[in-house]
Amino acid sequence: MAATGNEGETLLPDIEEEAEEMEREMESEEEEGMGVENSEDEEDDTSEDERENEAEIQRLEEQLSINAFDYNCHVDLIKLLRQEGKLHRLRKARQKMSELFPLTEEIWLDWLKDEIGLTEGEEAEREKIYDLFEKAVKDYICPDIWLEYAQYSIGGMGASGGMDRARAIFERALTAVGLHMTKGAALWEAYREFEIAVLSTLQPPPGSVPSPEQQEQLNVQLERIHTLFKRQLAIPLMDMEGTYTEYSDWADEGAPETVTQHYKRALQQLEKRRPYEEALLVSEPPKLGEYQSYIDYEMKEGDPARVQIVFERALTENCLVPDLWAKYTAYLDRQLKIKELVLSCHERAVRNCPWTMGLWKSYLLALERHKAEHHTVSDVFEKALSAGFIQATDYVEIWQSYLDYLRRRVDFSKEGSRELEELRAAFSRSLDYLKQDVEERFSESGDLSCTIMQIWARIEALHCKNMQKARELWDSIMTKGNAKYANMWLEYYNLERSYGDAVHCRKALHRAVQCTSDYPEHVCEVLLTFERVEGSLEDWDAAVQKTESRLNRVQEQRAKARSHDALITSAAFGLPIRYMRLLYDCFLKVAEREALIAQQEEDRAEQRRKVKAEKKAQKKNQKSNRMGDKRKAEDKCEDEWGEETELACKRPRGDGDFDSVATEEQMETERVPPPFRPEPPGAQRNQQATSAFKMPDAASFEQRKDSNSVFVSNLSFNLEDPEDKMRDAFKGCGTVVQVRPVFTAKGAFRGYCYVQFEDELAVQEALKLDRQEVGGRPMFVSPCVDKSKNPEFKVFRYNTSMEKHKIFISGLPFTCTKEKLEELCREHGTVKAVRLVTNRSGKPKGLAYVEFENEAQASQAVLKMDRTKLDSHTLSVAISNPPARNLDAKVTPGRVLGAMMPRQLQGARGKGRTQVSLLPRSLHRQNTPEAKAENGTTTKEQDSMSDGMQAGLAASGVSAPAKPMSNEDFARLLLKK
Repeated sequence: MAATGNEGETLLPDIEEEAEEMEREMESEEEEGMGVENSEDEEDDTSEDERENEAEIQRLEEQLSINAFDYNCHVDLIKLLRQEGKLHRLRKARQKMSELFPLTEEIWLDWLKDEIGLTEGEEAEREKIYDLFEKAVKDYICPDIWLEYAQYSIGGMGASGGMDRARAIFERALTAVGLHMTKGAALWEAYREFEIAVLSTLQPPPGSVPSPEQQEQLNVQLERIHTLFKRQLAIPLMDMEGTYTEYSDWADEGAPETVTQHYKRALQQLEKRRPYEEALLVSEPPKLGEYQSYIDYEMKEGDPARVQIVFERALTENCLVPDLWAKYTAYLDRQLKIKELVLSCHERAVRNCPWTMGLWKSYLLALERHKAEHHTVSDVFEKALSAGFIQATDYVEIWQSYLDYLRRRVDFSKEGSRELEELRAAFSRSLDYLKQDVEERFSESGDLSCTIMQIWARIEALHCKNMQKARELWDSIMTKGNAKYANMWLEYYNLERSYGDAVHCRKALHRAVQCTSDYPEHVCEVLLTFERVEGSLEDWDAAVQKTESRLNRVQEQRAKARSHDALITSAAFGLPIRYMRLLYDCFLKVAEREALIAQQEEDRAEQRRKVKAEKKAQKKNQKSNRMGDKRKAEDKCEDEWGEETELACKRPRGDGDFDSVATEEQMETERVPPPFRPEPPGAQRNQQATSAFKMPDAASFEQRKDSNSVFVSNLSFNLEDPEDKMRDAFKGCGTVVQVRPVFTAKGAFRGYCYVQFEDELAVQEALKLDRQEVGGRPMFVSPCVDKSKNPEFKVFRYNTSMEKHKIFISGLPFTCTKEKLEELCREHGTVKAVRLVTNRSGKPKGLAYVEFENEAQASQAVLKMDRTKLDSHTLSVAISNPPARNLDAKVTPGRVLGAMMPRQLQGARGKGRTQVSLLPRSLHRQNTPEAKAENGTTTKEQDSMSDGMQAGLAASGVSAPAKPMSNEDFARLLLKK
């Protein structure tokens, strides 16, 4: 504000002088006033911008005080503070962010440049810049940061040991990123230029002879430069041909033979890796697939340094991919095993992906493997607990890993050691933590089977010989709902068997027999086996009595359950249970008679089929001789509407239902309106429908072109004048040749039509109008494809596999709009597309898919948005992984079978009121699978069974048994005895 005020004060005199000149020239006093007023307006605008920025800065600082792990909020705050020039607050904001997150290359470079500018010329402040560089190179392996570090060190050559320090930094930089195929050459060149500059300072003045000491220094410096050239030419780097030419020109005798051999070998390695580098060059970020292929290649080659540099390059662009960090850390743990390198990588992994439990678990193991201090391991574990895992089981696993570490520290030969007490305290704390913190957040502890308590009990029994404590723990386990499971009791029994005594073993098995509900027979068998080995006669008798009593109760419970099922079955048949028992007696009496009737019905049905086949053959022969004018009319109809319409015209009236089902479900045919027939004078009902049809003109009889057409569906049945509506909707796509709406036999609009354009380019534009609202409903626009010729064509245009750059959001309020959701997601990355899922009527389902620019942004959105609230609705956010679509079931089998299969024949007594046949299914003969009908029985069974029995079976959901049932089986089925 002060700077702005001074600027205004310096500007005012100039404006007044300018106004006086204008007054003398134009004699207009108003111009001076307007000039001053414009200056004041500009000053006010600048002040207003500053006030807005300050308000935004305060808002961001308040938000960070609530949630310090908001990454995007940190970035926005740093940008605003740098823009406003508030350097003191900017430095604090950067320090806070760097404590929580690893900073990107851009943020570090801006920070370093700002600090260097502030401390330029102050030698005492250079050490702080060196420390800042050291922090920067630990976050990511970035060539630009190392190059900046090395160049900054050159400025300190005047200090004591400055040249050696610069060389040491250059050597560290070459070790870190010297193998970088595309950016490593810049570091080598900078290092050579530095040494060449040093060489120029050692050259004697022209015309003078160097002393022996000077000549020795010259020779040493020349050897340094030669060595740098040789080292660089032995490494495959981009544009290494120019480096070889430069060395040949610089050396007095040209490049030595050994250097040439190393250079050619490096060229060969470069050619092998060039396809991977080119793939990275042309692909778009985050390039995860390309980096994965590159990593696999380098791991096969087996050079650890090259594997490491490719991993680091991949992680620079994919720092939020936990699987990549896990693969890298696992490689370092198993191959390099260098403590500083391994632990540094693990630390960076958990800082980038703190929500991933597996990375913390690997970090704890690496610390233990490299003999880290106990307080260091404990501090890392405490950070893991506050990392915010996404599921309850993750907390159970991280506690198990830490407890395993503590157990391995204990020397159990020493009773009451400090490590043992610490282990017991940790077990107690873990149980409290899962019960309170985890259960409060996830509504479950994550350890349903009490795994941690089981491990604690086994440690107390095995190592501490404290069975009393182990039994107390198992009592607590059983009271948490595990007493009904046989495997839990057997686990406790095995513990007592190994470390306890027979009395407690017997007690445990007796309690298991009493409480187990899933496998009581197995528990009873274990008890009897135990008494055979350990028990006395009295113990055996007690065990037998206990098991028999328990098994009898189990049988009674299962019988009651079967009776309940029988009651449900009888209710499905609509009969009381006592009447079902009477029916069973009837079954036994009439079984033989019904079997005979069934055989006769079968014979008669076979005879009818033969007669029908003969008549059909005769009709076919007669029909082939009477085509005439009828064939011509049908050919004309086919030219206009296609082959399927001709079949629809010939189809008998009774098959209309199946035709409508197939047409609606598969959306591959269209139906021509019925031809006009004069109505009798008294018939008024169909006049309106008939008058709705227009006779097609000459242009509509052209051969239709599916390649120039689109299929439009989900239109309203009440849509007035669908042809004009479709022309208006698609007129912007191209010239519409014709619109073919599809009608029913009575003239009602079917809700879909075909739109044909003049050329194929218009089809692509028309497909972009998919889901556009027409008449209050979203219309579905898809390519026009004849599925009879292309059965594998799929209209569904969305991916059905995992899409790591997309997120799936459920639980949205129905009032949520696309713009509101896009604004919400834009806080976590660049949003490329938002799709709200709706039903066929256009109403939202509360679901949405949001596509981000890359996988890292999608992962960040899942982390930040899951379980948040929007308009009092709790959102569930996950990476998009749609379930596989069942493309085989295109038409509902029940509907198709219902239209294709003949109607069921009624029995000799007609349709009974009870709709139950008195013939057991076991007496029916099994037919071929081709004769299956909707209710699971065969066609021959339908002829012999009454309609009542068929309807009863269909209503109850009971299908015909795969194996014939005897009368006894059928009685047991009904009575459940």
